[in-house]
Amino acid sequence: MADAVVSPVCINDTLTDDELRSILARLESDKDKEVFGLVCKKWLHLQSTERTKLSARAGSHMLNRMAARFTRVLELDLSQSVSRSFYPGVTDSDLAVLAEGFKCLKVLKLQNCKAITDKGLALIGSGLPSLQSLDASDCRKLTDKGLSAVAEGCHDLRSLHLAGCRFVTDGLLLALSRNCKNLMELGLQGCTNVTDSGLADLVDGCQQIRYLDINKCSNVGDIGVSKVAGVCSSSLKTLKLLDCYKVGDESIVCLSKFCKNLETLIIGGCRGVSDESIKSLAAACKNSLKNLRMDWCLNISDSSLRCILTQCKNLVALDIGCCEEVTDAAFESRGHGEIEFGLKVLKVSNCPKITVSGIVMLLSRCSSLEYLDVRSCPHVTKVACDEAGLIFPEFCKINFTGSLSEPDILL
Repeated sequence: MADAVVSPVCINDTLTDDELRSILARLESDKDKEVFGLVCKKWLHLQSTERTKLSARAGSHMLNRMAARFTRVLELDLSQSVSRSFYPGVTDSDLAVLAEGFKCLKVLKLQNCKAITDKGLALIGSGLPSLQSLDASDCRKLTDKGLSAVAEGCHDLRSLHLAGCRFVTDGLLLALSRNCKNLMELGLQGCTNVTDSGLADLVDGCQQIRYLDINKCSNVGDIGVSKVAGVCSSSLKTLKLLDCYKVGDESIVCLSKFCKNLETLIIGGCRGVSDESIKSLAAACKNSLKNLRMDWCLNISDSSLRCILTQCKNLVALDIGCCEEVTDAAFESRGHGEIEFGLKVLKVSNCPKITVSGIVMLLSRCSSLEYLDVRSCPHVTKVACDEAGLIFPEFCKINFTGSLSEPDILL
C-alpha cells in the first residue's frame, strides 16, 4: 500500500498569535526580533505591534506611518546629534503627530531639538497623559509656559531633563510641585534663573527627588540646597552643584545631617566648602558615597581628604583637581592600618604639592585603579614615574598630558 501523502502544515495555522508573541518575547537581541518580522506579513505585524522602543528622525508623514504600524511604543527617541543636526529637525508639527498617534508613550527624548517651541510642548502635555520621562535638554526656545503645560497634563511625570534651557525659571518648579508628586529626577544644568525659592517650592510637593542636577545654576545657594536635603533626606542619591559658587559649608553639613543615602556629590567650584564640612560628610555617608567631585574647592586639605579615603569604603571616583593644599600626606595610613582603597577613578590634576612619593603610597593601597589624571602636576611626570619604577595596575590609564579621553563618571 502506498505511503499516505502528508499535507504540509503552515506554522501560522498551528500557533496562535499569543504563542507567536511568546516566541518573539524570548528573542533577546533587537536584530533577532527584526529577522522575526521578515518571515511573513503576519509575523511582521506581530513584531511591529510588540515593539516598545523606537528611534527616528523628524517628519510628520513618517511619524504618522510609524504610529499606525507600531501601536504599543512606550519609548521614542527623536533627539538630534549636536554635530550632525539637520534643518529644521523636529518641529511642533511633529509633536502634534506624537500627541495624537502615540497615546501609550511613557518616555520621550527630544535632546537638541532646537526648533520646537512652547506650542508643541503644550500639545504633548494635553495629548500624552501617561508620559513619565521627558528629556528636552538644549531645546533652547522652551519656556515655563510650554513646560508647565507638560507638568499640568502629565501628572505621572517622574523624570525631566532640561539642561541648557535658559528660559526656565522658578515658575516651572512651582508647576511641578503642584502637579507631579512622583517626580524623582530633575536636570536643570545651566538654568541660571532658578533660585533657592524655586527649589523650596519644588520640594514642597515633590518629596521623592533622588537625582537633582543644578550644575551651573549660579543663583542657587545654601538655603535652597539645605531645603532639598531636609525634605528629600531618604530619597536623594545624586546631587550635582558644579560651579554653584553660593554653595558652602552649610549645604554640606545639611547633606551630612539628613542624606545618609547620598551616592554622588558634585561640588566642583564651590569654593566656600572647607575641611570641616567634608569631614562630616565622610562620617555620615561612609557606607553610601561612591562618586565625589570637589575640584577647585580651594579650602580642602589633607585632613578632610584623608577622612574621605579612609571612611568612605565604597568610593570609586574622586576628583580633587586644583585643590592646591593637598599633599602626599593625604595618602598616608596614619594609624588606620593598610586600608585598601576601592578607587577606580582619581583625578589630581593641578595639585602642585603631590609628588611621586604620594602616588607610590596611593598605589600600595589601591589595586583597582583604572584611570589616574595627573595633568599639570609638576612633580608627577612620566619620566619621574619611570625613574621611580612605579608599577601601575595592568589596565590603568595614566593621563600625564591630556591626550586620553576622560571617563564621564564625574561630569
